[in-house]
Amino acid sequence: MSTYPTLDAFDFPVSLAVSSDTEVLSLDGDVEAVRPWKSVTKPLAALATLIAIDRGYLQLDDPAGPEGATVRHLLAHASGLPFEDGGPVQRPGQRRVYSNIGFETLAGHVSDAVDTDFPVWVREVILKPLEMTSVEFHGSAAYAAGGSTLDVLALGLELLTPTLLDADLAEQARTVQFPGLAGVLPGFGNQSRNDWGLGYEIRGEKSPHWTAPTANPATFGHFGQSGSYVWVDPDARLTAAFLGAEPFSVEVHGALWPRLHEEILAAHG
Repeated sequence: MSTYPTLDAFDFPVSLAVSSDTEVLSLDGDVEAVRPWKSVTKPLAALATLIAIDRGYLQLDDPAGPEGATVRHLLAHASGLPFEDGGPVQRPGQRRVYSNIGFETLAGHVSDAVDTDFPVWVREVILKPLEMTSVEFHGSAAYAAGGSTLDVLALGLELLTPTLLDADLAEQARTVQFPGLAGVLPGFGNQSRNDWGLGYEIRGEKSPHWTAPTANPATFGHFGQSGSYVWVDPDARLTAAFLGAEPFSVEVHGALWPRLHEEILAAHG
């Protein structure tokens, strides 16, 4: 029997780790199994970018990407770049367009600034200090990382209780950038306010959504098409990490994740 009833509704292997800012609260499934993270790579890449900013290699409002865009635009999916290949589809800051190519462009910009390959930078400034020993990251800064649920939890704990960033910059990262932008949240459709921080999706008032309907609007994190997520509730001081053996589907993950989130909040919130 799982800690949370909804976990038993998945008909394939899943693993979940939940922690407060002081202790691990629950571990379910094989939390050491290494699985693809897909877009949960993005908060890892965002944190690596923020560390480069914190160390003075670049600034949030440096020009980067298409004309008129900045590092801040790229982090917040507001640069105007499309989801995959191609040039800008609109002006920077006009609409929230979720963009893999935007994060790949960002990684190239950071790599130039720090004079180091981006995966090497990630390893040196995040994976080693946080002892995320299972993580493999080669290729796209948008979706190429993989590792264990415990290491996704380590990332969530760093977002909850920052040790690698100045507190003010960490707070800015989980604050809505370019407020009021509409856009499509992959898997969940058009959102009139598609809120994002600096690389982290902010729950806000989105509906439908992959977190609980009653979740704190300040909750932030990311989910991936591999059936993965990390979320952080800064007020409840909770973080949760989830990996599964099947790719994301609206019918399964989209229905069960919000129920699971409700159970976590009921148990620990």
